[in-house]
Amino acid sequence: MSDTHSLLRLNVGFIVHQGIGYYRDFDFNLPQVTIEPDLSLTALTGVVRVSRTPQGLLLEAKLQANTPAECVRCLEMFTLPLQTDFSELYAFDKRSVTDSGLILPENGYINLAPLLRDFMILEIPIRPLCQPDCKGLCPECGTNLNLSSCEHLLSNGSGHFDSLQSLP
Repeated sequence: MSDTHSLLRLNVGFIVHQGIGYYRDFDFNLPQVTIEPDLSLTALTGVVRVSRTPQGLLLEAKLQANTPAECVRCLEMFTLPLQTDFSELYAFDKRSVTDSGLILPENGYINLAPLLRDFMILEIPIRPLCQPDCKGLCPECGTNLNLSSCEHLLSNGSGHFDSLQSLP
C-alpha cells in the first residue's frame, strides 16, 4: 500500500494549461490514512474538485472520515464521524495569493494532507461524546454507568444520576 504522502498528493499540473472553467474531480475512498503528527482517519471518502480560474487553481473538497476519540463523560474510546467542506485557492503567483498564502507548487502536485489535517481537526468537538445520552462515570467508584449501575447510584437516588447528565 502507498504511503499517506502519495495517497493525498494530487497531480494538477495539467489543469494549469486548460481553459478557465475547466475542472477535474479527484475521488477518495481510502480505508486508512495517518497524517502526521496526530491525525488518524479511517474510511476517508469524498471528492476534491480542482478548477482552473484566472488567479490559480480552486480546490473544493467535500470529505468524510472517522477518527478515534475518547468520550469526555465515560472515558471510553469510540469512532467519531467527521465531515468537512472547504475551498482554497492555489494562486499562480504572489499577486493572486489569498489569506491562506497558498501558491501552486512548480512541480504541479498539491499535497492535500496539511489542508485535510487542519480542516478535519477543526471538526472534532472540544467535548466529544460517545452518544448524546452518555451516563458517564460514577464520581465515587468510577463505574461506567452506560454498562452497569453501582450502589452509589442506588443509595443517592436519582439526584446523583441527574447531576451526571448535566456534565459535558
